[in-house]
Amino acid sequence: MTNSITRRTALTAGLAAGAASCTSSPKMTPFTAVTEAAGGMFAHGVASGDPGPRSVVIWTRVSPADAANAMPVTVVWETAADEDFTDMRGKGEAQTGPARDWTVKVELTDLDPGATLFYRFRVGDAYSSVGRTRSLPAGAVARARFAIVSCSNYPFGYFNVYDQIARLDDLDAILHLGDYLYEYGTDSYGGEVGARLGRNHDPAHEIIALDDYRRRYAQYRADPASQAMHARHPLIPIWDDHETSNNSWKDGAQNHDPETEGDWNARRRAALQAYYEWMPVREPSRSPESFFRAFSYGDLLTLTAIETRLMARSRQFEYSEIVPTLKTPEDVARFRESILWDESREMLGQAQIDYLDRAFRQSVGAGQPWRLVANQIIMARVNAADLTPYVTEEDIVALEEQWDQARAFVEFSKLGLPVNLDAWDGYPAARERFYSLAREAGADGMIVVTGDTHTWWANDLIARDGSAMGVELGTASVTSPSPYRDDFLGGKGADYALLTTRENEDIRYLSGASHGFIDLTIERDAARAVFRAVDTIEAQSYNAYEQAAFDIDRKEGPARFADADGLGFKQGFLF
Repeated sequence: MTNSITRRTALTAGLAAGAASCTSSPKMTPFTAVTEAAGGMFAHGVASGDPGPRSVVIWTRVSPADAANAMPVTVVWETAADEDFTDMRGKGEAQTGPARDWTVKVELTDLDPGATLFYRFRVGDAYSSVGRTRSLPAGAVARARFAIVSCSNYPFGYFNVYDQIARLDDLDAILHLGDYLYEYGTDSYGGEVGARLGRNHDPAHEIIALDDYRRRYAQYRADPASQAMHARHPLIPIWDDHETSNNSWKDGAQNHDPETEGDWNARRRAALQAYYEWMPVREPSRSPESFFRAFSYGDLLTLTAIETRLMARSRQFEYSEIVPTLKTPEDVARFRESILWDESREMLGQAQIDYLDRAFRQSVGAGQPWRLVANQIIMARVNAADLTPYVTEEDIVALEEQWDQARAFVEFSKLGLPVNLDAWDGYPAARERFYSLAREAGADGMIVVTGDTHTWWANDLIARDGSAMGVELGTASVTSPSPYRDDFLGGKGADYALLTTRENEDIRYLSGASHGFIDLTIERDAARAVFRAVDTIEAQSYNAYEQAAFDIDRKEGPARFADADGLGFKQGFLF
């Protein structure tokens, strides 16, 4: 299932030769390969996002020569129907300064639906690179195309996946499903690889304060492949946990120690302030945590982008806490049926449930055949496959060096319980509430797209009563390593993927073999998802290929997988 192999040398900033100084001719030719990222006044490029039929947000950041002593800066923005800016469409000014980390966000309004627009920024005689964006279509829409991506960890490798997305011409939007950056320091997750590749995190310590988060965004957005992607297509992002801290929930995070790292609410406020400064999105009129919204694509589909981390989520169960309490079969049954299914365990919260109910009903009422849900964490039911017959003590010790709960997880795997208690499986009553609202709204034709696991997934979504709710597509990561990769568990990672697939009827396809993104095209009666992969992230020269592809039918009833490349993957395992 690997074909269409193409050798690529990574695009970088997408600037014309000579544009790095940002002081020469205002004419910029976008999306041209150069050898280094933008410099000068606009060192972090441009971006756009959160499109509507008549509006879109555009973004940049200025870098004064002496930022510590600089006064607020006036930034001129310009839009045009062509990349040469001969057909000008708009112009205005915005101010920025240290209070918002020198970032600029402008909401363009009164646009034509489905229009492609070029934009740029200027301070004095210094011009930014040129960005391209588009508004949402209205009326009759035959087709929409999305790139779906997540988990971009700077130290683990080059952003070749972003480079691939920058090369596409006809995307409607990029859906970034979270873990846009990671909070760790150089002495933690990814540090050894980052040192070897010369991609150490900045700052070197774990980020906790506002300046820390700002510096980390600045590092990620200085990456040339990231700049090329953001300049090329509008972004619709959601966050997952690492934008704040690992395994975050409403009142804390697994990777936050109040005794040494201070108040969780202060850290969360700092993380969200930096997120809204650096991302090309509208900020919610509700609380900063309530980052859920909907996007309507004419008469074809509604995209709902949901929030599952900071607004309402109950604390996760941890393997190391649960395993010692499950000493008998009765203990396991009680945990599965009573504790895990506790109705009070929340994921979305009532305000978001009400919002999604309205969005789904409006979509169905408008005659749209599809509901696309941008989601952080695996929604399908996935039980742990028993690892104990297959892994050695040596395997466990090696895994503990990367994950402190490895031993507890191996013990947990033999109990027949959900594999990931941080995913929807750890909140099954909340998942049923989501399914119920979709069912009552008549919202069939549902495709859920998911990040978080660094792994490719094609899953059926099945409610507790056995009814089909739709399908789920999980994207591999930009750089973060998959637990199903070949070198996991002493070289048994691929076999573990096969074993997990065999033991779970709802999983159609599971692989940690590569990094990449989902190329999803939706038409009126069918959709096609292509898992586009790169063969390396440790060099900027790479091969691009198709990992797998899936057709999804929408003629009547719930969305379902059709026969396609990659299905029929339930085969023998090789331990």
